[in-house]
Amino acid sequence: MTANARENILSRLRAIPTHGRYTVPEAPVIAGLALSREERIDRLRRMLEVMHAEVQVVAAREWLGELKTLLRTRALNGLLYAPATPLGAVLEAAWEEGLPPLVPYVEPVEQCRESLFTIDAGITSTRGAIAETGALILWPSVAEPRLMSLTPGLHIAVLEAEAIFNTFAEAIDRQGWLEQGMPTNVLLISGPSKTADIELTLTFGVHGPKELVVFILQ
Repeated sequence: MTANARENILSRLRAIPTHGRYTVPEAPVIAGLALSREERIDRLRRMLEVMHAEVQVVAAREWLGELKTLLRTRALNGLLYAPATPLGAVLEAAWEEGLPPLVPYVEPVEQCRESLFTIDAGITSTRGAIAETGALILWPSVAEPRLMSLTPGLHIAVLEAEAIFNTFAEAIDRQGWLEQGMPTNVLLISGPSKTADIELTLTFGVHGPKELVVFILQ
């Protein structure tokens, strides 16, 4: 950039008034959804399946049996889980022979990096879900770090049907995110990892889990 061009740009910037009255336009009103419980479940399921996720809507007392059936059909070297969570305690109490070994996530990432990136599957709880956009909400913590849903090739997520909200704004409001303090990151997951090249060709499973299985517990 020449000196004259730079000076012309600076002159125009200096000429912009820095004081005065400005009218702030009203924010547009976003139409919200008002779906019934069953409609929220159905919409979330359909939205996730469009993005290549597998969704099973099951009774809360039956989901462990469905999980075991799923795992027995696959040759997996292990299932990464968080032992210090309610979900972890349920898994430990129900585990049986013939299933992939449970692999607890209890070490800092620097000490378990190799196992994190070689284990076939991981299972996590969820904070909730958004019916409008078809997204799961994960709330990472020290007990259940975000890598659990990012590094295994198969991510299994467990969701309570009562925690499916119409919209993202409703989830924030109903769960009191702003009042209770949020983690450093909240994950919104709408299916297996995906990316698109310059020609807009969508590819799944390049930078994260190749498969997402969601159990919606009624």
